[in-house]
Amino acid sequence: MLIGELSRRTGVSERLLRYYERTGLIDAERRANGYREYDDGTVEAVRRVRALLAAGLPTRVIRQVLPCTSASGGAALRPCPGVLANLRAQLEVLDRRAGELETARDLLRRTITATENAPSRVPGPEA
Repeated sequence: MLIGELSRRTGVSERLLRYYERTGLIDAERRANGYREYDDGTVEAVRRVRALLAAGLPTRVIRQVLPCTSASGGAALRPCPGVLANLRAQLEVLDRRAGELETARDLLRRTITATENAPSRVPGPEA
């Protein structure tokens, strides 16, 4: 199938599909005219890439993890050397970011509450 058909079947833009190819997440054969030709399995590969991106993995980790994903169901993993260490490292990054976001959210809530409860100042004539 051509890139337009892959885009329609996956809901992913052609530009993003080209990026996935450049970064080694999907493969395409080239026709004599230079057009990309994707096989039917690429549809599922794109869906797995999207699921792994949604899980917070960067594309460099996805490139390592993707060969270990099951072709029959999203991002389910099967044993693959070296992948577990990368997933644990990424989980630590996400946990740290979640903690930072929680701290920022708490500060924002306190600021909003303090602002709502502060006496209103009406500008008056300067003496």
